[in-house]
Formats: sequence, structure tokens, C-alpha cells
Amino acid sequence: MSRKDTIAALFTQSKKAVPVAAADSERERERVKTGAISAMGASLQQLTEGARNAARLQEQIEEGTLVVSLDPSQIDSGMVADRLQLAVDPSFDALVASMGESGQQVPILVRPIADAPRRYQVAYGHRRLRAARQLGIAVKAIVRPLTDAEMVVAQGKENLERRDLSYIEKAIFARRLEDAGFDRATIIAALSSDKADVSRYISVARLIPDALAQAIGPADRIGRARWLVLADNLQRPGAAKRAEAVPEQAAFAKADSNARFALVLKAVSEPQPAVKKAAVRIWHDPEGRKVLRIESRKDETALVVDDALAPDFGEFLLGEIEALYQRYRQAQFGQRD
Repeated sequence: MSRKDTIAALFTQSKKAVPVAAADSERERERVKTGAISAMGASLQQLTEGARNAARLQEQIEEGTLVVSLDPSQIDSGMVADRLQLAVDPSFDALVASMGESGQQVPILVRPIADAPRRYQVAYGHRRLRAARQLGIAVKAIVRPLTDAEMVVAQGKENLERRDLSYIEKAIFARRLEDAGFDRATIIAALSSDKADVSRYISVARLIPDALAQAIGPADRIGRARWLVLADNLQRPGAAKRAEAVPEQAAFAKADSNARFALVLKAVSEPQPAVKKAAVRIWHDPEGRKVLRIESRKDETALVVDDALAPDFGEFLLGEIEALYQRYRQAQFGQRD
């Protein structure tokens, strides 16, 4: 190869080398660009997936399908109590034993408390919540935003689907709802009853003192007719006082709820000895005015002076009592002091 050809070759190679270096640089820029776009795409995908998860979470909350584990201490009592609790309740003891052995099978329903973060209020599942507290375990709960009316309606519906309330529990629940300010439409929905039944529930609950109903308990075998009889009999003179004394009896403490009802009903239904009414006589003065009323009772006689008709006559009689008594003894026993 001539010197001329060698120089030409050098220039030819030099011209070809420049595009190779440029191509490598371009490829590097493309790689960096592609990596950045890929990272950005991954971030956007994560954001999108996070938004979807948040949306799904919100949907689950709104639909009431989200089940979470909560510390029972985070949950406040419901708005209106529906069940009567007994000091000794075998069914609750069985629930505690079941949850301790097999765990909680059915979640409770709670709503978030708006002005108290991470606090909730129970709508239904009070017994399961109480059992979890006793066991010292977390409670499974469905979290759902609820209005006050939705709360009590959900509470009533759940009772129908699980263990329905007894007659007196329904009556007291209806009365408590009315006392809490709920309208009849909401109470009817909560109890799944008609207007007439709700009116009877509330009427019966207002005639039976809370303390007496609590002492008797749910009495799940006692229906409307017998509770109405008890409510009516409690209106008899002295009946309420006799009913209040029954829970103090030893037999009452040992009896179950239905037997307790029977004991109270018997106490207020037994015929009581007739109280002899006081025999009343009226003494008229010469002008025919009813100055003195004489009431003869079982072991006493009372003299009642009408002070408006005979002012100071009562004081006069008191002053003459000793002389009158001496005359009485002389006439009665022939004695003279």
C-alpha cells in the first residue's frame, strides 16, 4: 500500500469512528430515558393501585363488608340497651366458653365516632363484645358509617336474625327508643312490628317498673297476655309494694327468669283481705251545722272538729278531757277517783 493509500485509509477510519461513539452515547441516553420512564411508570402504577385499594376499602366500609380486629376498649356501648342481663346467665357463659375455644364466628357491627379517632360505637353484638372483654381478646367487627336511626334499626334486625328478644325485652326496648327521641316509624322498623304492637309494647313497659323487670329478667316463655295481666294487677292498691318485696325472697333468688315472673304475678294477683272502711258519724250543732266528725276505725276512734264552723271547740274539748274521762270510768266501771 502506497503512502497515499495509507493516509486515505487513516482518514476513512477516522470518519467511521465518530458515528460509532455517537451511537453508543445515544444508546446510553435512550437507556437512561427508558429507565426513568419505566420507574415513573412503576410509581404511577403503584399510585393507581394504592388509589384502587383505598377505593375498595372505602367501598367495603360503606357496604359493611370490611371485617377488622378491634380492641374492645376502643368500643363504646350502643345508644339503647335491648336485652335484660341476669347476674347468672347460662347462655352468656356458654357464649364465653365457645368464643374461648373456637374464636368469634360472627362479627359485631360498629360505627366510627366522628369526633373521636379510633373509637367506635357498637350497633349490635353487645354480648359478643362483652364476652371478648371477659376473655381479654380482640373482637371482630364490621365498621360501617351509620346514622342514629340506622343504628337502632340494624340492632333490631340482627336480634330477629339471631336470638329474638323476649316480649318484655321488646317492650322495654321500644319504650327506651321512644324516650331517646326516636319516632314511631323508626321504632316500628327496629322491632319489625306494626303500629298497634309497638303501642302495646310501650304501654306495658310504662306500667312495669324497670327495677322489677330487671329483677325478673327476660322470661322468654312468657308472652304478651301474661305480661298484660301483670301490668294490670300492678295497678291495684298495694300491689306494687307487694311486687317489690318478692325479689327479696330466697325462692326468687334460686328461680330462673320464667319462675320469677310467676312468683311476682302470684304476689300481685292473690286476693287481699278486705280493709274495713271507717264508720263515719256526724254530730250537728243546734243550728244543724256539721261541727264534729266521728270516725270509728278498727282499733281507734277519731274526732275531727271543723274549726271553720266552731273555732276553738277542739281546744275546749281537750280542756274537758279529764272530766269527761272520769265520767266515762264512772259510767263504765262504777269507779270514782
